[in-house]
Amino acid sequence: MMDLGNMVRGVASDAVAQSLVKFWEYDEGTLKLWRASSNFVYAFERNQVQYFLRISFEQDNSIDQIIAELEFIQYLQLNGFPSVTPIRSISGKLIETLKTPEGTYIAVVFSAANGINLDTDTISAKQMEEWGKSLASFHCLSKTFEPVSERRKSWLDTVQFMENVFKEHQGEQLALQELGRVTNWLQSLPTNKDVFGLIHYDFQLDNIFFEENKNHSFNVIDFDDAMYHWYVLDIVTALDDFIEENNPHSKLLIQSFLNGYHSKMDLDRNVIAQFPQFQKYANLYKFSKILKSLDYGEINEMPSWFVELRGKLVRVAEELRQSFQKTW
Repeated sequence: MMDLGNMVRGVASDAVAQSLVKFWEYDEGTLKLWRASSNFVYAFERNQVQYFLRISFEQDNSIDQIIAELEFIQYLQLNGFPSVTPIRSISGKLIETLKTPEGTYIAVVFSAANGINLDTDTISAKQMEEWGKSLASFHCLSKTFEPVSERRKSWLDTVQFMENVFKEHQGEQLALQELGRVTNWLQSLPTNKDVFGLIHYDFQLDNIFFEENKNHSFNVIDFDDAMYHWYVLDIVTALDDFIEENNPHSKLLIQSFLNGYHSKMDLDRNVIAQFPQFQKYANLYKFSKILKSLDYGEINEMPSWFVELRGKLVRVAEELRQSFQKTW
C-alpha cells in the first residue's frame, strides 16, 4: 500500500502514465487506470490486445528490485510456469523511468493474463486442489533459481522495515514486542532449499487466473512482493481468507488446497502446525504497511473514496493492533 497522499495525487491526474506509456507502442485513447495499491496499474491496448502498465515510485520500489523481479518471472516462463510476460519498450528496454519534480517514476509493461479470477464463495474443492498444485510447482522452481544479476529482498529486510515503522510510531510498543517474538522464532527455523526460497507472497485469488481448458492451470500476476522467505508463508497468505472463516466448508477447501500442494511438494505436519506463527508475521507486515500508508502529507481536497479507504485502513490497523495482545 502506497502513501495515501501519493495515491490521491496519482489518481487525480494520469499525466505521468500518459508520459510513460509513450515508451511502448499503444493505441491512442485506450489508457485507463486499473488498480492503485502499492503501485499504479493502467490497462491499455495495442492492436486491440490488452496490456498493463505498472508505475512505481522510486522510494517505494527500487530499479534493482524490479530487475530481480523480472529476471525471476522470465526464469519461471522459461521453465513452463504460466505467468504474465514483461514487454520490452520501443527502445528494447524492460524498464523505463521518468524524472519529475516529485521524484522518479519506474514503469514496466506486462501482457494480460489468460483465464478468469475465481471467487472465495464459489471456488470448488477441485479448483482449490489445482491452486495448491500451482503454488507447489512455483516453489519447486524456486528451489533451483539462482539470480544472475540482482537479488530480491529477504524476510530480514522486511523485519528491518517493520522495526523502523514501529519505532516512528511511539505508541506501537505491542507491535514492536510482537515483532521481537516473531523474529526470534523465525531465526530458529531451518533455511535449506527444501523449505526456504523466493516466494510470491501474494498468491491469492485476485492475482491468479484460472484456465479450465488448459489442464486447469493458473496464470500468475503481481510479483512485486516476492521475497526470500519460508515457502509455508506463501500457503498461509494464499489461504488467508479461508483460514479466517474457520467453518467446516472452509476447512474442507483448505485441505483440498493442501492435498494439491502435497502432491508436488513435501509438506510436513509440523509445518502445518506453524501456520498461526506465520500468520503473526503476515499480520505484522500488513500492519506496518498500513501505518506507512497513513503517514501522508497535506491533502487539499479529499475525494470520497479516500475517506472510505482511510476509514477501512484505520479499522484494519486497530484489529491487527488488538491481535498483538494475544499470547503465543
